[in-house]
Amino acid sequence: MTDPYDLVVRSSSAYIDGAFRPAALAVTSGLIVAVGEVDAPFSAARDITLPPTQVLIPGIVDTHVHVNEPGRTDWEGFASATLAAAAGGVTTIIDMPLNSIPPTTTPEALALKRQAAARQASVDVGFWGGAIPASLGHLEPVHEAGVFGFKSFLSPSGVDEFPHLSTEQLHEALAEVARFDGLLIVHAEDPTVLAAHENAGGVGYEDFVASRPGSAEKSAIEHVIDGLRVTGARAHILHLSSAAALPIIRAARAEGLRLTVETCPHYLSFAAEGIPDGATQYKCCPPIRDEANRELLWQALLYGDIDLIASDHSPSTRELKLGHGGDFGLAWGGISGLQVSLPAVWSAARALGIGLDRVVEWMSGSTSRLVNLPAKGSLTAGTDADFVAFAPDETFTVIASELQHKNKLTAFEGSDLHGVVHTTWLRGTPVFSVDDTDHVVPLHGELLSRSTP
Repeated sequence: MTDPYDLVVRSSSAYIDGAFRPAALAVTSGLIVAVGEVDAPFSAARDITLPPTQVLIPGIVDTHVHVNEPGRTDWEGFASATLAAAAGGVTTIIDMPLNSIPPTTTPEALALKRQAAARQASVDVGFWGGAIPASLGHLEPVHEAGVFGFKSFLSPSGVDEFPHLSTEQLHEALAEVARFDGLLIVHAEDPTVLAAHENAGGVGYEDFVASRPGSAEKSAIEHVIDGLRVTGARAHILHLSSAAALPIIRAARAEGLRLTVETCPHYLSFAAEGIPDGATQYKCCPPIRDEANRELLWQALLYGDIDLIASDHSPSTRELKLGHGGDFGLAWGGISGLQVSLPAVWSAARALGIGLDRVVEWMSGSTSRLVNLPAKGSLTAGTDADFVAFAPDETFTVIASELQHKNKLTAFEGSDLHGVVHTTWLRGTPVFSVDDTDHVVPLHGELLSRSTP
């Protein structure tokens, strides 16, 4: 007699319908087909009961990952990035259109991305397109090719092949995506404000923060809001670091403008007061700000003014990151943290008395809604069987050399974190396990395209 299900996973604490409860999940052909009581009489080829120290949560959906392939695979690549994702409980990533060469600004460049990812992905991969001056007026064909939206910079991106938009061009891009109800995602720093605060760089972290003040974020977000008001478009603010922008974000949303906002694990985990001079592994743009600001970001998440948390995994080579004698003006700006993003956020939330349920919503439910992936982000019958056995009370110390990232350096080096990923399933197949490596099937990832809302 054939077992009716391929896999059953039973947990004394599974995150279902917004709360943790005992449950059993039955999986067939990569989908969750039934959710029952923990002792439900499901029969399956594999029937797994998690120990009581582990909870079952949906796979994390990370909508902000720089894979850098093709073109800069010495920084990262689909093989290493997706292995790191799987090891961190991330089952879906959406890849940024830079710092790859060519950037994903045409259907042809998207095809190159997909070709590179198809033969190497251990988790599911989708793609953002890019809105640069040369691609304005030509965004719809890239949208139709399946990207989830368009990344734009309002200040220099750091790579020549992805120039930033002027305020006028930003409004052009918003008007263009509004015509086909696309999504513009924005690195929001005002170059005029940055120019007014430019300094000589050097090893001082306070000097670096002073060169990229919160007023630069606030001003750029005001430009986005002005464009939304005129065009009715949808926009998403990437990696918000400054709480100074929260009042205008709150007002814009109250006005009914279609604006969403993210922040990142490093802004929630670190504060400027704890960053030593010359420690360029902490450099990112916009920068990590002070402790009072960090507390306000957490409050904004709890109040709903910030919608989600994504890693903004932006790695580089060791030489680019650390090879300038600690000079923040010369080091590459980006935090490498994809594999540790879930435990990092959970550890910071736990210290504040915030439950794992909120963390799962910010990193899985809300992110899947941003990119309209209803098959992801929940443990519900009919969705993809993407889930994670996570031990929230276990601890570990981040050792960069043990991470799957191609370049073994991270701002989280030496951090003592709560939360250990034991197994990651993608459509019912284990793609990572610390306990049962015999059943792991790497390279199980599929390529995702935007679906029509």
